Amino acid sequence: MGALRLPSFTSLSSAAAAAALPRHHYRRHIRLPIRRLSAQSSTATPPPPPPKLEGSSSKPKLQQEKDRVITPRSQDFNAWYLDIIANAELADYGPVRGTMVIRPYGYAIWEAIQEYLNVKFKETGHSNMYFPQFIPYSFIEKEASHVEGFSPELALVTIGGGKELEEKLVVRPTSETIVNHMFTQWIHSYRDLPLMINQWANVTRWEMRTKPFVRTLEFLWQEGHTAHATPEEAEKEALQMIDVYTKFAYERAAIPVIAGRKSKVETFAGAAKTYTIEAMMGDRKALQAGTSHNLGQNFSRAFGTQFTDENGQRQHVWQTSWAVSTRFVGGIIMTHGDDTGLMLPPNLAPVQVIIVPIWKKADEMAGVLNAASSVKEILQSAGVKVKIDDAEQRTPGWKFNFWEMKGVPLRIEIGPRDVSSGTVVVSRRDIPGKQGKVFGISMESSTLVAYVKGKLDEVQSSLLKSAISFRDSNIVDVGTYDELKEAIAQGKWARGPWSASDKEELKVKEETGATIRCFPFEQPQGTKKCLMTGNPADEVAIFAKSY
Repeated sequence: MGALRLPSFTSLSSAAAAAALPRHHYRRHIRLPIRRLSAQSSTATPPPPPPKLEGSSSKPKLQQEKDRVITPRSQDFNAWYLDIIANAELADYGPVRGTMVIRPYGYAIWEAIQEYLNVKFKETGHSNMYFPQFIPYSFIEKEASHVEGFSPELALVTIGGGKELEEKLVVRPTSETIVNHMFTQWIHSYRDLPLMINQWANVTRWEMRTKPFVRTLEFLWQEGHTAHATPEEAEKEALQMIDVYTKFAYERAAIPVIAGRKSKVETFAGAAKTYTIEAMMGDRKALQAGTSHNLGQNFSRAFGTQFTDENGQRQHVWQTSWAVSTRFVGGIIMTHGDDTGLMLPPNLAPVQVIIVPIWKKADEMAGVLNAASSVKEILQSAGVKVKIDDAEQRTPGWKFNFWEMKGVPLRIEIGPRDVSSGTVVVSRRDIPGKQGKVFGISMESSTLVAYVKGKLDEVQSSLLKSAISFRDSNIVDVGTYDELKEAIAQGKWARGPWSASDKEELKVKEETGATIRCFPFEQPQGTKKCLMTGNPADEVAIFAKSY
């Protein structure tokens, strides 16, 4: 299939003139401005010059621009992904290589993620706070595996105020070290436990190969940190938080993640155990969408974080840390997006309903806009995130394509006939064309609200169902190493019994490019033999190539 052509602005008349065409005709002559992000360069293609106004016209006309294209997913998934980020106005490249500027629409998705998780964190007993982003380098060195794991990614500050610093500072790659430094000052007795905090912050990791939202030099995240009196409490906390992430992925992002435990090779540097949620993207690569670490006493021993127990004995605390980041935004794009653009789950969409008013004659404009405003007020008062696109210099068809590219779940169209009949037309983003369009929905408040909310729920469920079907059809159960290699070569995930050594796990990575994504919590019953060695295996593991 060839590239989807969304031509740029042409000489547009007002929406009133465009409305003279029947609705089925709008989609044939739509011209949209398409920006491209380069996958090779850290700088984005410069935006086109501002449109020139034609002074002879009572309404502005936009200068014609060169046609551009959105790369089809099946042709080049990475180019498609970058095109969507640029054209849906989610982010742009920053001036420093590997950084990105999150634009308002992209940040609004992150805010929706924050809003949900903040409630869940507080419901589970955590409090928000903030730690400095500059960390003494000596802190990083205290936990041996931690410094070894993060050393290649560290950004260091060596000069401050024009003078060389006595000790170089690390720009926060994660906060376990500085958190422990402070916990040591705050925790003295078992009465001070558990101590459970979270911070929303930026993180810097000097990545060599970057991809907007998925892997950047700086990104946003939340990181939770807890201290407990017993190992059982720490383990319960680590599992509880990966469950919070799992429910978020399913219920809000409509992403059917697989939750499980990381292998020893893939465990977070400094952790005793790492739990993860793994998501299958549209190109069938795995995305580690969130992690929860049982840190044991590794950091508390390194920093001397101790408490006096009920028997008067000094003990080291048991700890956890857990995080999700703006990487989740990339996961939403790559799970649900199509050749038209974004497809946002209603539960996270910044705009759930876009209203497009359509009129043919000047004397119809006021009535249509009044009806559109009334519909907006009805839906807004019911808690629906709704917006009216009443720009006069753009055709209705242009607006249809633009908001579909932005992934808005529902579109409401209102024209003069709809005003007369007291009805609206509703279109679903996830069902293209006439199949997704319903005419004659009453504007009456209770009817409209019930219909719109019902359709939003249907879109949410449909996206999850589609993602589950795609995931399950691309996971292959394997019993031998040859079968594993074949599955990975086909771009699929391989699931099979595993009890082999770390060395043999690294061999799989070297020979196939795949890693153990996790040992899923949901395990098949019955006896199993390791696909690599033939020895008894207690668990199956999932192997896949990943981001």
